[in-house]
Amino acid sequence: MAFREEVLDMIDLSPLDQPAVLNFIFYPRMDFSDPPRNAFDLSIPVDPQVAISCRLYLGDSTWPWILYFHGNGEVVSDYDGTAPFYHQIKVNLVVADYRGYGASGGVPTLSDLVRDSHVLWSAVKEELTRRSFRQDLWVMGRSLGSISALELAYQFPDRVNGLIIESGASSVVRVFRHLGIPAHGVDLEKIDLECQKMIKKISVPALIIHGERDNLIPVEEGKHLHKYLRSEKKELVIIPSATHNDIMFVGLRKYFEAIQRFIESTSNPLESG
Repeated sequence: MAFREEVLDMIDLSPLDQPAVLNFIFYPRMDFSDPPRNAFDLSIPVDPQVAISCRLYLGDSTWPWILYFHGNGEVVSDYDGTAPFYHQIKVNLVVADYRGYGASGGVPTLSDLVRDSHVLWSAVKEELTRRSFRQDLWVMGRSLGSISALELAYQFPDRVNGLIIESGASSVVRVFRHLGIPAHGVDLEKIDLECQKMIKKISVPALIIHGERDNLIPVEEGKHLHKYLRSEKKELVIIPSATHNDIMFVGLRKYFEAIQRFIESTSNPLESG
């Protein structure tokens, strides 16, 4: 059973949990398929009546792991075809769904997105220990998933090996403003200020990857995030000509070379075997 680790104060995104806002942010799909041969699913309780599904793609038990939070229109099984690219650079992948996505129960909200990330982190760490897999664990967030990844990097700097953000932003408010998402009666300035304070306290090694022609979350957001992270070791990789949804394939080699280089440079020597 997953447990909640002691955490710092979390940013309160509950004022944004309005139907009009959530309908812009979340696009849950109940799509689910059986895991491929080298993968297995883990159902993680986050509330008494709600469990979230994660899929662990194992290439080798001695390789490091990335806990990956996907975009708002994706589900775990979408990564069945992507995981082999991570295996080619000798990295195992854990992809987490959100409430209401894939085989997961419940209804997604922004506040639950933050809270659930803590439980998912703890449960994945437990599972790696139980199976005697390598313990090195990075967090990665794509687009919406950057909220969860940034939260974990902030909360657990001594446990997270490093942070990878792809097509993300330092604050959901900055995305709201760019896309014109309505949030009536909400003090967006206060939420954005709290997000920026959090970013400036994140000290774990960080890799930011962004598409040059991203129209959903502009490349300026990646640059802003890279600038204000407190991490001493941080890198910004911009994929030329890439947009929000084709970034990995447009810059396939550059994308995975950057991740491989980052993982290798931030691995725990005692775990690298």
